[in-house]
Amino acid sequence: MIFDFKRQFKDLYQPQGIAIIDVPKMIFLSIDGKGNPNNNLEYAQAIELLYGLSYAIKMKNKHVFEYIVPPLEGFWRVDDASFKGGSALIDKDKFLWTMMIRQPDFVTEDVLERAKEIVRKKSPHLNIKLPRLETVTEGLCVQTMHKGSYDSEHVTVATIDKYAADSGYVVDIGEFRHHHEIYLSDPRKVAEHLLKTIIRHPIKLQ
Repeated sequence: MIFDFKRQFKDLYQPQGIAIIDVPKMIFLSIDGKGNPNNNLEYAQAIELLYGLSYAIKMKNKHVFEYIVPPLEGFWRVDDASFKGGSALIDKDKFLWTMMIRQPDFVTEDVLERAKEIVRKKSPHLNIKLPRLETVTEGLCVQTMHKGSYDSEHVTVATIDKYAADSGYVVDIGEFRHHHEIYLSDPRKVAEHLLKTIIRHPIKLQ
């Protein structure tokens, strides 16, 4: 049977209501960038590169492990000290983002380098130097499923932050822990009001 991360790790990818979870160590292929994702060539090429490498790794290593490529994820920050996390961000050019796709445990730097050679030949317009392999341990978080437009996420953010506070926690977003989104829908194929996005915030005890 082909391994499906979303089915095997339901607590991470299929939240029921609002949940507090302890997110374990995972390997990601990541690219950093900045600016509005809606009109940003850098962002579009980052996504193309992450998927290109992820599928190259998958196909090159089918004899090792057969799996479904996990969903796109993103850590989001704002280059604006006055911004409040529960409010809507008007100037999206201030976004700082790290886009990521989870990788199976067998993926090493050598595996990534071989995938880069494949993508370099197929898509020479992409900057193959940008992606990095990193290990992330998010730890204690609160999360829920947001349904609908990305622009209405601030309502869901306020809801989970209040839930965390009511449960004895405080949101712990800072230099090393960030607002996290996991994209379960493709906005090119799914109507805006049907989009499903997991919203996850790091927390700690009060």
